[in-house]
Amino acid sequence: MSVLRKIGPLTVIALQDAEGPHFDRREDAIPGATPEQWAAADERDPGARTADGRWWLRFRSFAIRYGDSGPVTLVDAGIGPAHSLAADWAPVPGRLPDEVAAAGIAAEEVEAIVLTHLHTDHIGWAVPADSPYRNARVIVQRAEVAAFAAARQEAAMLQPLREQGRLQVVDGDTELGRGVRILATPGHTPGHQSVLVDDGDESVLITGDLLVHAVQLLDPSLAYGHDMDIELARESRRSALAAAAARGSWLAVSHLGRPYCRAPLV
Repeated sequence: MSVLRKIGPLTVIALQDAEGPHFDRREDAIPGATPEQWAAADERDPGARTADGRWWLRFRSFAIRYGDSGPVTLVDAGIGPAHSLAADWAPVPGRLPDEVAAAGIAAEEVEAIVLTHLHTDHIGWAVPADSPYRNARVIVQRAEVAAFAAARQEAAMLQPLREQGRLQVVDGDTELGRGVRILATPGHTPGHQSVLVDDGDESVLITGDLLVHAVQLLDPSLAYGHDMDIELARESRRSALAAAAARGSWLAVSHLGRPYCRAPLV
């Protein structure tokens, strides 16, 4: 079921592709958190912890629609079908195409897909032959393309996008127009990017993996062990959350129990 927020003429729609357990214990993945911080995070976001103590993830994308029937930009593309690159660890198949359709969006209305980064649980429906979004351009940071060019994303994703003329490479902060802006937030990966939807009075920051658990809202300095550059990720998280709090922005989060939360003043 989609959950939306209206930002002036723009609508941001949360779309859940799947849910399932993280492959790590949260205490191992974010080792700096104290028991008191975990307890506070569980109170803030109880849906991210199961009754038997497992770390439970949602795998979300977000659709941005301009007006009632305008073009749609999709931010992230979920874990994908049963044969996707995420199949060796994530709960495939995802259901993103059904969620998009249920939100009243036709596949051909998706004109762009912004990938926050190229980890397999964020790219699943962007490229495969059975993707319903093969007319959409796919927007990735140049640093991300360089970092993943030697990995399996090259043959499975980047080269097909190049051949189809669908890969749009950007450098740093980039205006997409109509109140939508890409913000470079590197660290989790070298070219991680977030998306700001802003009409001047209200705003939503779509965070990708800038943060992965509510405990990092309570203390943005807490490092996630799967960040490729822990110090840079920490600085990006602190800076982005401080700016979001100053604006009064909602955060649209990929993996927390609830799709939207406020950036706290910390």
